[in-house]
Amino acid sequence: MSDFKGIPVITSGSKYRTDQGFTAIKDGMKQRAVADKPERMRKPSWIKARLPSGPGYNATKHNVDTHRLATVCEESKCPNIGECWSHGTATIMLMGEVCTRACRFCSVNTGNPRGWLDADEPKNAAESVRLMNLRYIVLTSVDRDDLADGGASHYAACIREILRVNPDVNVEALTPDFSGSHAAVETVVDSGLHVFAQNVETVRRLTHPVRDARASYERTLDVLQHAKAHRPDVITKTSLMVGLGETEAEILEAMDDLRAINVDIVTFGQYLQPTPNHLAIERFVTPDEFARYREAGLAKGFMEVVSGPLVRSSYRADRVFDKNNVGLPAAS
Repeated sequence: MSDFKGIPVITSGSKYRTDQGFTAIKDGMKQRAVADKPERMRKPSWIKARLPSGPGYNATKHNVDTHRLATVCEESKCPNIGECWSHGTATIMLMGEVCTRACRFCSVNTGNPRGWLDADEPKNAAESVRLMNLRYIVLTSVDRDDLADGGASHYAACIREILRVNPDVNVEALTPDFSGSHAAVETVVDSGLHVFAQNVETVRRLTHPVRDARASYERTLDVLQHAKAHRPDVITKTSLMVGLGETEAEILEAMDDLRAINVDIVTFGQYLQPTPNHLAIERFVTPDEFARYREAGLAKGFMEVVSGPLVRSSYRADRVFDKNNVGLPAAS
């Protein structure tokens, strides 16, 4: 581990010891040899994101730090952190910042938390929602295969406490697959949430090597289907990254698979390689192609299709119900 002015700096891809005493890999992927790292593609003009700055951003960061919250905004190196945090919104990542899985697109740290959970997290998450004066909150989490129920009961406890303290807030939960446990899915769905999401991430053919071997396309479909069957009033949602080598025919097939199980909302965004150790980008998808995905999905019957280069599952999630592609400008 190196340091900067006496402050420890953890190099991406290296092992480190967490504050809770277990080891993890920074950014989720071990370092590759220099010769194994493909040349990174130059970003096109339409991949632009707001730089993190300003009083709104600083206030959100202070709130996140004060309440010891992990956010997917930081952990996944989301390009929209400047925009979202400047507006006082953040996607809270529950159950810590170390995931038991190692998907090759994801920069969340990976390791084995050995059952550790923050008992104060439900209270801290609820207080943060109150301080940010939110009417819509997106919760996500790491995968916790080290826990008997995958963390479902803790996840549900956080949702219940958020709603107790903030009874008017709408809660969207972007969950793990809980190893396919229907009981765990029901635990979360019955917590009072409004939107249940589980990301299929990519088309069927590319599920491996894009996702961890313990995840699967079929399991995600099953989780989404069971959530809807158990609580038909709950809105279901999923997300796909593009630019990983998928074809348009495969994207249309994935949409058909999702509509067959009554998924309500789907989002499409450009995959961006978070570090040189992660999967390389195959290509940058154009704004016009994203517009075609949206039109195709709406024609297939989705309630809404949010589609654009910088779209992420939680991006402008509170505006999905406006049914205008969350206010993104139309493609040329």
